[in-house]
Amino acid sequence: MTPADERAIATAIIHLMKDVVYRDVTAHEAVWHTLERHRGHVADHFRTIGIDVVIDETEGYAYLATREPHDSDEPLPRLVRRHSLTYNVSLLLVLLRKRLAEFEADGDSGTLVVTRDQLVDMIRVFHATTSNEARSVDQADTTIKRVVELGFLRELRAQQGHYEVRRILKAYVDAHTLGDFANQLAVYATTTSGATP
Repeated sequence: MTPADERAIATAIIHLMKDVVYRDVTAHEAVWHTLERHRGHVADHFRTIGIDVVIDETEGYAYLATREPHDSDEPLPRLVRRHSLTYNVSLLLVLLRKRLAEFEADGDSGTLVVTRDQLVDMIRVFHATTSNEARSVDQADTTIKRVVELGFLRELRAQQGHYEVRRILKAYVDAHTLGDFANQLAVYATTTSGATP
């Protein structure tokens, strides 16, 4: 292995420790190429500390996941952070995952783009009617901002107020979780009585 290869592998490892790596992000091009060429070396580095490198070539992203310990194993300290999510953030993630599933079911293979107004409407459907419209919109904007920070939405530079739904969401909210939460939302939507969760 050449010094250039070693540097490229180290760079890929650092990028993965910082965030999700995307094939279609220009800044990640070299890192993605390294993951394709040196997947084994990168995976070996993380394997020793109980971390798996998940590379989804179909969707075009790679990320780190904590390996689940066997029943007899003592769990290792957690390196990959778990985010504590509010009800509103969880709600929006599931609604976006549902929208993404519908988008793909319609045969669309491109990028799902939603507007800020669509996102606000998606959230407000599950909130009780309120006389304080401005407060309701502010809460929705705060939720959208948090989902952007988490990396599940990316605002398009060329179109302010338009957001790409990142496909990494599929790894975070799987089909089983989507089904369970969809049932809970249906119950909530029919029984809500006026208090915003």
